[in-house]
Amino acid sequence: MNNTKGIIFDLDGVIVDTAKFHYLAWRKMANDLGFDITLEQNEQLKGVSRVHSLEQILGWGNRTVSSTEFAQLMSSKNEDYLSRIAHMNDEDLLPGVKTILDFLTENHIPFALGSASKNARPILKGLKIEKRFKAIVDGNDVTKAKPDPEVFLIAAQKLDMQPEDCVVFEDSVAGVEAANRAGMTSIGIGDKEILKEADHNFNDFTEIYIDFIKQIIKK
Repeated sequence: MNNTKGIIFDLDGVIVDTAKFHYLAWRKMANDLGFDITLEQNEQLKGVSRVHSLEQILGWGNRTVSSTEFAQLMSSKNEDYLSRIAHMNDEDLLPGVKTILDFLTENHIPFALGSASKNARPILKGLKIEKRFKAIVDGNDVTKAKPDPEVFLIAAQKLDMQPEDCVVFEDSVAGVEAANRAGMTSIGIGDKEILKEADHNFNDFTEIYIDFIKQIIKK
């Protein structure tokens, strides 16, 4: 296909769900300290920094640690998390994502990653889709967090596209706002009431048909 727009994907919650791996790593750490955390408690950690997550967990376990041990716990948790995502494969892709990526790849439609995760590259490598992306922009490449549009503007530049010629798939309010502020077409993946500022909304990629993709990438 010629004369098409570029696509930018967020990572977590759009392409893959890494929340389960964070939970398993945090739970192991808690178990090593002598207590447990539940899936319900883990929900409270989504979108929360590693520091604040650890503070919350220690509070649940009624544990106090030194600053040195705190840093060691954060480091060991991240190492555990990285070891878990290292075993990811394409079966961990969220439902419907592979169909869209296959279509984009086969039709030479350029797409990039625009994610705040500093672990984005090893995750994409584990999913065996890293080389499909024309550009990868992650937390190591930006200084401003979403809803600042920096990550998406850099991705557009790497795609050799103008911002208005880019389509962003996002699952967060901040991400949708960032895409809108960049002047890009925003597609919300998730609860449409929460992501109501998006230009289009779908619960997940199983609801997105190829005809829709063809429509939105036309310049």
